[in-house]
Amino acid sequence: MAGTITMIQELPIPARRGLTRAEYECAWKLGVFDPNERMELIEGEIIEKMTQNGPHATSVYLTQMILNRVFSTGYLVRCQLPLGLSEKSMPEPDVAVVSGAPRDYVQAHPTTAVLVVEISDSTLALDRAAKAHIYARAGIAEYWIVNISDRVLEVYRQPTAMAQQPLGHHYRSITRHTDEETIAPIAAPTIAIAIADLLP
Repeated sequence: MAGTITMIQELPIPARRGLTRAEYECAWKLGVFDPNERMELIEGEIIEKMTQNGPHATSVYLTQMILNRVFSTGYLVRCQLPLGLSEKSMPEPDVAVVSGAPRDYVQAHPTTAVLVVEISDSTLALDRAAKAHIYARAGIAEYWIVNISDRVLEVYRQPTAMAQQPLGHHYRSITRHTDEETIAPIAAPTIAIAIADLLP
């Protein structure tokens, strides 16, 4: 005996409410999260950071070491520490170069940087999309992705408003440089860095 099929009207999906940066920081202070967890806040969403493999960890160390040499005076090279970029985003880039000294940020995390670097293998899609949008919207003049898989450095410059982009901002200039090339950061234009030195 054939049964009848009752059509169920689809209900609208409720709007999602993400966390604000203040709520996220409060949750950390209250011990809501395990202190050993590696997370960051991206547009109100808590993103779990991937466990670092050997090549990734090596590249983070090399990049930090080189940038410490390049930005030796008047700057601070921070490794995997938060940037308070907006009300809903507090990413923790692998390396960020900010103005000032360590005690300048006792009360609050930096809200900008002269250079942000992400070391990327399994997170390449996130780093090229959401991260690039967030850094461009914050007006960060230069963003690098050390692309371990392809052994290239992706350089993002000229942050600008772009209505067609998901967050309304992206970088006008995006170039790729091989491990046989050098690059000079915008904030240190006279110093050439060998891209091979950033790679594991």
